Order: sequence, then C-alpha cells, then structure tokens
Amino acid sequence: MKGLIWLGCAIAALDQGMKSEIEQEEGGEFPRDLPGARGMIRVHRNHNYGFPFGFLKEKPRMVTAVPLAVASAVAGALSMLLARKGSAAQKIGLTMVLGGAVSNLYDRFKRGYVVDYFSFSVKGIQKVVFNLGDIAVFLGSALFLIGEMIEEYKSR
Repeated sequence: MKGLIWLGCAIAALDQGMKSEIEQEEGGEFPRDLPGARGMIRVHRNHNYGFPFGFLKEKPRMVTAVPLAVASAVAGALSMLLARKGSAAQKIGLTMVLGGAVSNLYDRFKRGYVVDYFSFSVKGIQKVVFNLGDIAVFLGSALFLIGEMIEEYKSR
C-alpha cells in the first residue's frame, strides 16, 4: 500500500513540478521541439479553462465539480479495492488515475485552469496538448480495464 501512495504522490508532484517550470518560463518560445526528442515531442504552454479541448470553459463551476466528483469516486473505489487481495493491475491503475486527477484538480483550484505542456508529433493527435496528469489518467484507466478483463477471463 505504501508503494501505491508513493506512486500517486510522485505522479502529482512530477506533473506539478513540470507545470511550474513551464509557467515560470518568461518569454519562452512556444510551441517548440523538446531537445533530444527528434521532433517527436513539442513543448507548449496552454491554459485549459474547460474540459478537454476547452469544452464547457464557460461553465467553470461544472468544470471543477465534475472532476472532483469523479476523483472522489475513484478514491472510494480504490479504498474498497485495497481491502481485497490481488487485483494489482487495478490498484496501480486507479492510483495512476487518482494521481493525475489530483494534479489537474489542484490546477483548477489554485490557478483556475489546467496547464497543458506537451504534444506528440503523431498524425491524428499532433494538435492535442497534454500534461503528465492526463497521461496518467489515460494509462491508469487502460491498466485498470486490462486488469478487470484478465480477472474476468480467469474466472470463466
């Protein structure tokens, strides 16, 4: 359990550290290529006041309340799952989701927007700007679902 706490805290802290660095850069040129990434990763400084792609940015209370409710539900599901033996993939997945969600929620409450700071130069998603919290939510959700499918398969 301690390892899961460390994982969730590390995700949130690393994401917040990266966001802080991006926000402190005065007059930085954005977007730009990440050095050493051979043009595959671009660095941005985007302020997202809404859901993904700025959806519902004109409803800030909803944009804060819905993620808070979802993060609370994930925390509740994780606490119930921790009492169960096994289910390591699901526990790690929900911890990743919670770490990413907490970082983005912190932004919403502290800054009033979420800082997004990188994109991948891959056809189809090159215009989508992410942060580490977003990636943790996505990968954690996938890991949780894969764990659930494997357990379902084993039970049959």
